[in-house]
Amino acid sequence: DDSSTTINALSIPRDLGVQIPGVGYGKINAAYSSGGESLLIKTLRADVFPQLRVNHVLIVDFTRFANLINAIGCVYGQVDHRYYNQNVGTIATAYSGIDIQPGYQKMCGGSGSNLGGATSALAFVRFRHNDSDFVRQARQQDFLLWAKQDFSSGQLLSEKDQLLKYFGEDVQTDRHLHTTAEVDELFGLAFNADGSALKSIPFPDGGDVGGTTDLALDPTAAEQAYQEFITPTNAPPGGTATPTLPTPPPTAGKGSGKKAHKHAAAHVPPAGMTADSGDGQSQSAHLGSPGLPIYYPRDIPDNFVYCFALTGNCSIAYEPASAYADSYPRAYRIDATDGKRYSSYVMTLVASSGGVSDTATGEYATVQGTAWPGAGHQAGPPILRSPSGYKIVNHKLLYLYSQAGHLTVVAWKTSRGVYWISNTLQNNIPNPQMVAMAPSFTRAA
Repeated sequence: DDSSTTINALSIPRDLGVQIPGVGYGKINAAYSSGGESLLIKTLRADVFPQLRVNHVLIVDFTRFANLINAIGCVYGQVDHRYYNQNVGTIATAYSGIDIQPGYQKMCGGSGSNLGGATSALAFVRFRHNDSDFVRQARQQDFLLWAKQDFSSGQLLSEKDQLLKYFGEDVQTDRHLHTTAEVDELFGLAFNADGSALKSIPFPDGGDVGGTTDLALDPTAAEQAYQEFITPTNAPPGGTATPTLPTPPPTAGKGSGKKAHKHAAAHVPPAGMTADSGDGQSQSAHLGSPGLPIYYPRDIPDNFVYCFALTGNCSIAYEPASAYADSYPRAYRIDATDGKRYSSYVMTLVASSGGVSDTATGEYATVQGTAWPGAGHQAGPPILRSPSGYKIVNHKLLYLYSQAGHLTVVAWKTSRGVYWISNTLQNNIPNPQMVAMAPSFTRAA
């Protein structure tokens, strides 16, 4: 909806149990495999979203996805934890291989025999093991957000012909997108939505169907999700459909220091936070000298703990310890858009139960540092290019990034690097706690 300030995305779980017309009960995936997009749409209308109207159908298979990611120059994304599996013939490892380290990085489609392979963007977005289909949906929607962040309006316009060429080669479309005029109209919609935020609408969890692993359909909740999906997000009174980037407040320091100090909010961590300087210092010591000053959050949510390779608290039991040796924490270099490689590090936080890590929930947050300069108006990591707002806390100018009301990233910049906290894939850390972690950044001793 080109009147909306958001691009709305709703993912349907592959294990959703439905009645497929002419086939009977099965998972929603079976509707596509049995009768293609026409039976899939018929099933959705009959059993999930009765009011569904479909304007266009775009189909991207695994190979085309990998090719498309390469064609657009790859995608920069925040990998929330270590993804590893090597199929060695056991039941536990009998799924596609994956080998991706945590941290902000450039993800590509692979090449040759490794197209869509273990280190590719495809391996990342299709991964589901050790968490759930809902976590995978969040991972895929975040990937769409990151891909969108990589392109400014100027890039979309200047590279239009090349992008449309990639689109024609790697996306299968319905018959209404087979002319230049029709594709141009779709491109125009995408171009005009460049300033819009991506709003992810979660599909309701109806629990398991009795005696199976199928996801039960809750018709009332599904209808509510659908209504949220099709409802445009209105601009604020007097505002515009495309939000204007806010102007940052004066920062502490030369010229505007006194004013900033006078109005800076006192740093008082909200409820549900724990001071954990010991683990932060231990993470920093393990990193050694990554090429930039190390900062860690002194205050973290009390239902999260740090991942440590030494203790293996975030390792998967049947995988070799060596796969995690350089992951928690991790020092590395980011291949940036300017062709340079910048020193970086990442620390990983995982949801815990009674202080014991719970990797099965897929709730990981990350602490990222990089010497790749830029935040806010400046060029730099694409994830930091368009802040939703700013806030001064504890004399630190924080860059705030939100999605559908949830803070996804809170960043802070120094003269030698930029640092940020990334929320979990499902944005489970409340906004007050996200804001509280960044100003507690403490330099390692």
